[in-house]
Amino acid sequence: MLTTSLHLHDHPLALTVFCYLFSSAIVFATDKYALPARQRRKHTPSRSRGQIALDLIARLPIIALVFAGFFSISWRPLYASAGTISFFVIFTGISRAKFQFIREPLVFSDIALVADVFKYKSIFYANSLNIVFWLVSLLYVFGASALYMYFEPHILPAGNRLWWITVMILVADLPWVLLFYGPVNRPIASAVQHLVGKPNAKVSTLRFGTFVSVIFHFIIWLGRQREKIVAELSERFLSVVQDLIGHDDENKAPLIIVWQSESFLDMRHCGVESLDLPTIDRLRKRALQWGRLATVFEGGYTLRTEFAVLSGLVPDDLHVDASYPYLRASHYTEIVWPTKLKKAGWNTHFIHPYDRTFFLRHKAMPQLGFEKMTMLDGFDHNPTRDGPYVSDATLGQKVMEAVTEQPDSDGSFIFVASMANHGPWEPGRVEGLTNPVDIYLDILQQSDRALGEFVAELDTLDRPVWLVFYGDHAPLLKSFADPFPDPRTDYLIVPLAKARTGEETPVAECEEEPWNLLKALLRHAGL
Repeated sequence: MLTTSLHLHDHPLALTVFCYLFSSAIVFATDKYALPARQRRKHTPSRSRGQIALDLIARLPIIALVFAGFFSISWRPLYASAGTISFFVIFTGISRAKFQFIREPLVFSDIALVADVFKYKSIFYANSLNIVFWLVSLLYVFGASALYMYFEPHILPAGNRLWWITVMILVADLPWVLLFYGPVNRPIASAVQHLVGKPNAKVSTLRFGTFVSVIFHFIIWLGRQREKIVAELSERFLSVVQDLIGHDDENKAPLIIVWQSESFLDMRHCGVESLDLPTIDRLRKRALQWGRLATVFEGGYTLRTEFAVLSGLVPDDLHVDASYPYLRASHYTEIVWPTKLKKAGWNTHFIHPYDRTFFLRHKAMPQLGFEKMTMLDGFDHNPTRDGPYVSDATLGQKVMEAVTEQPDSDGSFIFVASMANHGPWEPGRVEGLTNPVDIYLDILQQSDRALGEFVAELDTLDRPVWLVFYGDHAPLLKSFADPFPDPRTDYLIVPLAKARTGEETPVAECEEEPWNLLKALLRHAGL
């Protein structure tokens, strides 16, 4: 084998081209496994032979750059081929694992979450990323590399070696750097946008493979001209909202509380008749609007539903920003509801009992119009004593403290993002229970009791109070169902305290989208 390898290296250029083409063929053959067969049949778009050929050709430059990267550090074609194949197959495997977990392939914005995955392993259900994972990964990467470096001869020319090394490094790395340079990025982004069309992670993954899809969407994201689009959105929404925000100066200003309940879903919709949620049942009778919420995502990515509610924008409005809108939150400052309310003289407060840097909320929320934030560091929380997350009962008390600190002469908008219902639902979270479904149901009932106590306190206030309560997404409860039979959650729009007229009568259930919740609330409140 060694003799054969040495013989092949007598023709370095031909060997390098062959290794690149062989790598490309393997990548083409394996990329499709990023999605299960059923999903491939469902989401593969109808394309002509010419379009299929174009999609294949479009992948070749990205594969070439990855190949060049491995080649530039080794000058060994066989090693570059093996490294390229491993690189793409690993991305395909990660995408398949992610899809099996939360029904979405890998998207470019997931790269921004890599550090969070390792920092908050439990919340990402990534506890398997332990020392064994790292040992195996490092052994594969460095062990295989060492074997290639030892057994495969390099093909670096004997003369002017430093020049050749520099050229190869530039060939491998300069194109990536130039993507961040506007005059280069804009025409490339325009061409990629024309090729890709409307951003769709599943369709793009099937057309281009996981890594190329990630790169194409990232290029579009970098080159996306948001200013003109956001201006058009602002003008479009202005006519809808310009007369909504205000209050009667003769009365005390209203208080609006939006409570986003983590992973809340009334499991009675799914046949769990033993579940008891008396507060939810009572609020449905008092609500001016209630029903099922067509959530943005199933099983995760709270920020997508959260941003939909705060902005009033549908995912199509966000284009490539939809997967992680907080990466470009500043572009949407003038559109979102908190900014509109703040400009109308309202106090705006975001309360979330978790790390302020998670999902970049510490940067995004001030840009989205929140003048005050209370995050995990504002709670006296000890995980050993109190469990992994701040309870809804404790969170409700903190919200009431915030309410009493704000003058009732000004309108107040408080957005609350809870954590108590978040998985994993492991033994130890509820005494005496070990089954994840039982644990989740018990925590739901704890949240229902906490909501009842919170509503009772709000009802005593001497001002109009409006409560919007909703679940951000269905729970990631695979022991119950995979996929969930119906990912829609629940929502309520309820008048409390002085907002009640005493003439409210029960209304029929009404399905709603998250981006319409605040508009619906303001209209019910007559603001």
